[in-house]
Amino acid sequence: MYSEPVEEKPASPGRKYYFVSDSHFGVPDRQQSRIREDLFVQWLEDIREDATEIFILGDLFEFWYEYRTVIQKGYVRLLGKLAELTDQGIPIHFFRGNHDVWTFDYLEKEVGIRIYPDYLIRELEGKKFFIAHGDGLGKGDNGYKFIKKVFRNPINQWLFRWLHPDVGTGLGMYWSHKSRIAHENHGINQVNENGIHRLTGFCRSILDEYPDIDYFIFGHIHLPRITRLNDNALYISLGDWIRHFSYVLFDGNAIEIKYFKHNPQS
Repeated sequence: MYSEPVEEKPASPGRKYYFVSDSHFGVPDRQQSRIREDLFVQWLEDIREDATEIFILGDLFEFWYEYRTVIQKGYVRLLGKLAELTDQGIPIHFFRGNHDVWTFDYLEKEVGIRIYPDYLIRELEGKKFFIAHGDGLGKGDNGYKFIKKVFRNPINQWLFRWLHPDVGTGLGMYWSHKSRIAHENHGINQVNENGIHRLTGFCRSILDEYPDIDYFIFGHIHLPRITRLNDNALYISLGDWIRHFSYVLFDGNAIEIKYFKHNPQS
């Protein structure tokens, strides 16, 4: 667990914190993904005037691997807008997800985004947050936990670098596609409900050790939902930027799931 000591500023009107996850840019193809990417860029532009900090909780891309000298084709408008916001002085935090687990230091050095490999406990406006992508947490899902260790192994990451970028990216997109099909074959709604149940149990186990946590915010499960854990704590599942175009806003007093007004499926 990573608990970040932060010098908190006093709560004041107008301070807003935004959380978003699971946009999976790159699927189902570049053309359709570009439509969602443009909407995401528009959302970033809409919130830039009042955003105190922005938290991106993983799976920004369907597949992402940083070769030493090569970066994937595409996403120019997205990366440019993120850099524009960090240059403006808005802190942006990125939590590696299972689809962009091979994010290393490019986004941090070139775009100004702070990268977190796992999860973070952070106090915002007097409320304590537990923030993570959410993959591999809680009991069960042992098959995925094994694969996660394989993908995070430095030797395997080094070996993958020797593949030509076209081959490596093609393989990565193929693996992601196979994973998506497997979820659909098991019933995506049931998979998500099981995920909500697993993460709810994880939150309750963490509360035994950290009873002062107010909000658990996770991505990974593509359902926007708020679950009450006890009299004080909530688990917030962010949803996604594929079907729901959802995000969470915390203004220092209230926390709520919101939906981007330009959702093309609304």
